[in-house]
Amino acid sequence: MSDLVKFKFYETALEANRDKQILAERGIQSFIANEQLIQSDWLLSQAVGGIQLQVFEEDVEKAKQALEDYKENEKYSLEVEHTIKDPKFDFVCPKCGSNHIYRDDSATSFFGISLLTSHTFVCYYCENVFTH
Repeated sequence: MSDLVKFKFYETALEANRDKQILAERGIQSFIANEQLIQSDWLLSQAVGGIQLQVFEEDVEKAKQALEDYKENEKYSLEVEHTIKDPKFDFVCPKCGSNHIYRDDSATSFFGISLLTSHTFVCYYCENVFTH
């Protein structure tokens, strides 16, 4: 078996564990170093080189490809959610242009009766809040 190598460095354990899970789903064994140490004393982060994701030397290229594929798929899934077929409203978010929006009547209604003629909307894609 080959040696472990430092594959990637992180500031937070959450990011490191996300990438570890992505690699595990693709059958690539990885380990997180310094997680407990830095969580107990974050000032040591620079001294020990941050939280490290380590993989076996023979898996480095597969690991790089797996994380790149994940990032590409994540970008694609956001593009797909940007618009929906047959939207409920016939206008789009003024910030990002998405038609994936919903009406938020919680602040402008009283027992389901609207108090204002304009409504507040929220974009699922960029979370922009706007009135229309």
